[in-house]
Amino acid sequence: MSKSRIQDFGIAAPSGTAKNFVLDTNVLLHDPGCLSRFKDNHLCIPADVLAELDKFKGEQSERGANARRVHRRLTEMFSSGENVTRGVPTDGGGTIRLVIYDPAFCEENSKELSQFLRIFPDRGQVDHRILAATVLLKEHNEAPVILVTKDLNMQLKAKAVGISCEDYLNDKVDPSEVSSYDMRSVEVDPSELQRFASSGELIIEHPRRKEIVLNQYVLLKAGEKQTMPARLDSEGTFVRLQIPEVLRIPDGHNLKPLNLGQKCLIDALLNPDISLVTCYGQAGTGKTLVAVAAGLHEMFNRRYNGLTVSRPVISMGDQLGFLPGSLDDKMRPWLQPIYDALDLLMQPDSQQGPRRKQQKKENLGEGGSKPYDELIERGIIEIEALCYIRGRSIPNRFFILDEAQQLTPQEAKTVVTRMSRGSKLVLVGDPAQIDNPYVDSRSNGLVFTRNRLKGQPFSAHISLSRGERSPLAEAGAQLM
Repeated sequence: MSKSRIQDFGIAAPSGTAKNFVLDTNVLLHDPGCLSRFKDNHLCIPADVLAELDKFKGEQSERGANARRVHRRLTEMFSSGENVTRGVPTDGGGTIRLVIYDPAFCEENSKELSQFLRIFPDRGQVDHRILAATVLLKEHNEAPVILVTKDLNMQLKAKAVGISCEDYLNDKVDPSEVSSYDMRSVEVDPSELQRFASSGELIIEHPRRKEIVLNQYVLLKAGEKQTMPARLDSEGTFVRLQIPEVLRIPDGHNLKPLNLGQKCLIDALLNPDISLVTCYGQAGTGKTLVAVAAGLHEMFNRRYNGLTVSRPVISMGDQLGFLPGSLDDKMRPWLQPIYDALDLLMQPDSQQGPRRKQQKKENLGEGGSKPYDELIERGIIEIEALCYIRGRSIPNRFFILDEAQQLTPQEAKTVVTRMSRGSKLVLVGDPAQIDNPYVDSRSNGLVFTRNRLKGQPFSAHISLSRGERSPLAEAGAQLM
């Protein structure tokens, strides 16, 4: 292949002193800001990636918004009028350029590319065309060439043909942050624990509380059997949990915390100085139920103007297709877990069993009302899908986002920045249960939010490890 063609196709790097990172489409859709995160290295955007981005730019979704953001950013970066395939300087001291794979010309002049096409002969697949461009870059540059993609199958294909491949790590948290939900222990003397029990406060010198961040919940231990939970407040003092004996729901069911994790969660949910609470917990640990109960408790005590509960519209398994009825009817299946929690907490006690169901039908009829229907009609309780939050400003509300692990980091940022003064945001979810193909257990919006905002005086995090739904659910979560 002639030298001029190599430069015209963007295959040759402007210099041989920096790495060449080839960005896959899913990386740009995941984080449009990634174009400014590679410092003084060379960024390579295959032309086929632009064609693939074009398919998403019309979507009225976060993915569509990200595609449009990437197009605008690339237009700005290439606005100088220089040859886009020869490299345009970036703010970090590197370059960005387009790379073109032309089958009619490239395959006749590259032995490595011919070998690649014998392994993956389908030239129509965008993934194969991106890999072919990466093969050419590797062949004609002495500096390392690395493909950056979040597609696991793409990573395997790249490794099969000897291409160095990496995941996009900028928004991934450390594996240790999602591998264990155990509460941190701090060793204290029996006299210190006794002083804490009597006064509710304990100051411990910094070396003994190293790596413990503000509002982190710990277990003060004086031996094996003497323990007390505590929270590190903004003054650097361990303080006692401030929780009521039960969360009282008028005309409904009161909720009592069943384990230490739930007590810590309630302490954070009821603390007016904490405006962001993140909670990890596997299925059955009570994270959603406790959050909704605390929200109702605070709402009925007039600490907030209302309660909003939302969740992203991400399904597990096959889609059901279009659903009939009004917007509320269409969204009901997605939001049913939230209605289940409200039913459990706000329905008054009545006779159990089949007879109760029959009485319920006779009393309510086909369109019977629920205890919370009037509150929903008045806007005091909102139950809605997350797709309608963009552009809103949410003041003085207790906002619960269920299944937050299904969010991308950009979507989580959108939610956090919607909160106005006086609101509390609660993100709950299980990082191990991911149905969104664009995130994983270490890069989803829930763990990203917790990682970026931990240690802030307004932020607290709790991990629930003990299941309370039933022995069956607990065994299934642990063993299956």
